[in-house]
Amino acid sequence: MLVSVARSTAKTGVELLKAIVNTEGFNRHLQAVKIISAGDGHCSCEMTVQDIHRNRHNTLHGGMTASLIDSITTWALQTQYPDRPGATVELSVSYLSSVNVGEEIVITGDTLKVGKTMAFLSGEIKNKASGKLVAVGKHTKYI
Repeated sequence: MLVSVARSTAKTGVELLKAIVNTEGFNRHLQAVKIISAGDGHCSCEMTVQDIHRNRHNTLHGGMTASLIDSITTWALQTQYPDRPGATVELSVSYLSSVNVGEEIVITGDTLKVGKTMAFLSGEIKNKASGKLVAVGKHTKYI
C-alpha cells in the first residue's frame, strides 16, 4: 500500500513521483523509477537502467547511483515525516558491483532514526535478476 510521501499534501507516492519527474530540473533522471511500496519509514523502487543513466563503460553511472540512494532514502523518510524532507548533511555510497544498461535494479531506502533535527537513513541497490548488491549508502539529513 502506498502512503503519503508528499511534503504537505495528501498525494500518494506515485503522484509524488510524477510531480517530481515531470519537471525541467535535475529530477528528470528519476523518470524511470517505479515505486513498488512505501510506508512506515521504508520505500522500495525498481528501475531499468537506461542509456541516460550510463557511464562510458555502459554501466550505471556512480553519480546516478548516489542520486538514487539520496532520493529513495528521502522518500522513505517522508512516509513518516511528510512535512520534513530536510537537507542532506552527509551522503556516503559504497559501490560494490556494476550493473549494465538494460538490467533492472531494486532500490530500497529505510529510516533508521529521527531526532529533533537530524534523520539517519540507509539505502541499497541490488541487481533484480541476480540479487547481487550494487551499492549501499548512508544518508544523514538535517530536518
